[in-house]
Amino acid sequence: MSHVFPRHTKAITPIADKGDGCYIIDTAGKRYFDGSGGAAVSCLGHSDPEVTAAIKAQVDKIAFAHTGFFTSAPAEELADLMIEHAPEGLERVYFVSGGSEAMEAALKLARQYFLEIGESQRHRVIARRQSYHGNTLGALATGGNAWRREPFAPMMIETSHISPCYEYRGREDGETAFDYGQRVANELEAEIQRLGPENVMAFVAEPVVGATAGAVPPVDGYFKRIREICDAHGILLILDEVMCGMGRTGTLFACEQDGVTADILATAKGLGAGYQPIGAMLCSGKIYDAIESGSGFFQHGHTYIGHPTACAASLAVLKKLTGGLVERVTPLGEKLQATLTEAFGQHPHVGDIRGRGLFRGIEIVEDRATKAPFDPKRGINKALKKAAFQAGLVCYPMGGTIDGVKGDHILLAPPFIMTDDQIDEVTGKLVTAFSEVF
Repeated sequence: MSHVFPRHTKAITPIADKGDGCYIIDTAGKRYFDGSGGAAVSCLGHSDPEVTAAIKAQVDKIAFAHTGFFTSAPAEELADLMIEHAPEGLERVYFVSGGSEAMEAALKLARQYFLEIGESQRHRVIARRQSYHGNTLGALATGGNAWRREPFAPMMIETSHISPCYEYRGREDGETAFDYGQRVANELEAEIQRLGPENVMAFVAEPVVGATAGAVPPVDGYFKRIREICDAHGILLILDEVMCGMGRTGTLFACEQDGVTADILATAKGLGAGYQPIGAMLCSGKIYDAIESGSGFFQHGHTYIGHPTACAASLAVLKKLTGGLVERVTPLGEKLQATLTEAFGQHPHVGDIRGRGLFRGIEIVEDRATKAPFDPKRGINKALKKAAFQAGLVCYPMGGTIDGVKGDHILLAPPFIMTDDQIDEVTGKLVTAFSEVF
């Protein structure tokens, strides 16, 4: 009998025993292609010798030193490399242990920034429906994932949610993609006016929406309009790149492709590639200067922030990403998109195949013409997950794609080291799963 508290008490999962490149091997010897990188984490696969060597070398020197007393060489070097490659204006890095912690830190820093500059009335956060920003209470409240929020709603801060930029579902007949993006972006202006600009602290968004909606990219011009609105009212733009960042969409930072930068940016997952738990919050020099010239103390922290071993692992990962590996992502992503389109583009139950780089989503529908989803009671996403797993493919199906209740999708986020042959393998195993479910 296991004494581990699992994610689902009624599910029996195999024991992961070894990693071999893009594959996870269980104790029975079965090989699974990691087509979702866990949860868009394992961008380097599971057996990178340079990263494991960096971890071992750091442990041999010192495993842990509390940041209340010390900094460390890996943390300093990692921060330097991140800022060297970060969008213009981001100047400081605050290391944490994962994505939810990064988003909590972002929200608290935004609030403290306004306290430091004498605008204490600013506290309201605006985000988007069908977003996900983490499972801690502040991040969960900010996110728009309805079913995750519901049980804990009485415990959460009040947050406003506007429409997502979800072209497949939201763009009207006769409306250009650009005009659609401007229309939904302008909902932010309307909500700011409703709340009172003087009360609004931040707008939070994923550049490419991940788990909740399935690799939904923005249309051209959307984020530039969002940036304009935030600037006009002195509101901070917080970009959540926990899932879509660190090269996943084809550039190190996902927002680069939309020509905008954040005031505060959160990243994790691919930052450590799964070799150690790590995340980071990056902030602008303006925000850091407000703290530094004011109280000097960010009233936040966790025991393991800036963990030297985690930073050493992440530094090895980031050197590989910035050393040319990210350049593989866009062409591989285009091949993956083309192969998926060839296999599923005319499938009667596939409505949309979308994404950027090696971050792709397949939206499942009951009727292609009307875009009508399956009855949630059918549990289509669960059936596809099970069938793909049996076929030896780890993918990331989810339900509630449209509104938190209706809709199904599959998210793919394979390692950046995958080959063309493995693109065919992923697609073939998905075909097998679809054949079984449908």
